[in-house]
Parts: sequence; structure tokens; C-alpha cells
Amino acid sequence: TPLIGIEPSAILTFRDEYPDLVDDDQLEDARRLAANSLLIDEFLLREIRSHRIRREQFTKERRVIKFHGHCQQKAAKAATCSEEILSFPLNYQVEVIPSGCCGMAGSFGYEKEHYDLSMKIADLVLLPEIKQAPKDAIIASTGTSCRHQILDGAGQRAFHPVEVLYQALATR
Repeated sequence: TPLIGIEPSAILTFRDEYPDLVDDDQLEDARRLAANSLLIDEFLLREIRSHRIRREQFTKERRVIKFHGHCQQKAAKAATCSEEILSFPLNYQVEVIPSGCCGMAGSFGYEKEHYDLSMKIADLVLLPEIKQAPKDAIIASTGTSCRHQILDGAGQRAFHPVEVLYQALATR
């Protein structure tokens, strides 16, 4: 049974760290869980590739999506699945924002002593890219803290890829 989650830092911890943290008698179970822990984006891509999700289920409207991947997702080389599912509806064009970290790092950016540094990091690439995006572009990001940083720093709501796909459904 897969364990599916939407927050990269939470679900990828089961893959990367959980097997290293358990006692030897739990190691085999931890490895099985790690192997079956999926980001919702990965799960949806499996469903797309198995043809259980089909392109005709979505709008044909032309949309540009500016995508910022979560740091841990990038480090685990798991961001391409988000790009693929976001570009699945016909005429959806995904532009990956060439950013590093959004600067939030969980609650780091909310802490008074780190706020200025957090915003400086976000202002390197991420926030300028969003502020320069066409007004009708959809901003997408997998990380909860990333979406908060985008809202707070650019005044624009960013959507999780699942929200983008839900809005793209032809019949809701």
C-alpha cells in the first residue's frame, strides 16, 4: 500500500531518513515503507502513464504555469514529476523558475531573526520571476512554506500542482 503525501519534506523523509532512524528489527519494514512512499505528483504521474488519467479529461485552454520546486524535492531529483503532471493538460506550458531555495526553509523565514535573510534569498530569483510573470500565468509550487513565501513576498497566490490539475478538469 503506498503512502502518498503532498508535502515534499514530509513524504521524502520516509524515503531518505526513516530507514536510518529505526532499530535493526524494524529496518526491513522501514525499507518497504520508503520504497512505497510517493509524492502525490509521482502517484498521479503513474496514473497518467497507466492511462487511468487521460488528457481528454482536462481543458484545452492555453495556460502558462510558472513552477517552483521545493528544495528537498529538487535534492531528491523528484521535481520532474511535478513538471510532467502540470504539463499534462493539452496547451499547458510549464516554465520552471530557475530558483534555488525560496528562503523559507520550513519556519525559518517566519522567525524574527531570520526574516531579512529569508527575504534576501527569495529576492535572488524566485520573487523577481513571479513579479515579472504574465498576469494570467498560474504560479505553482509543491512546498507549503514555498507557497507562503510567494504570497508574502510577491503578493501572489501559488497553487499546489494538484490544485492546478483540479482546476484544469473539464468536468468538475
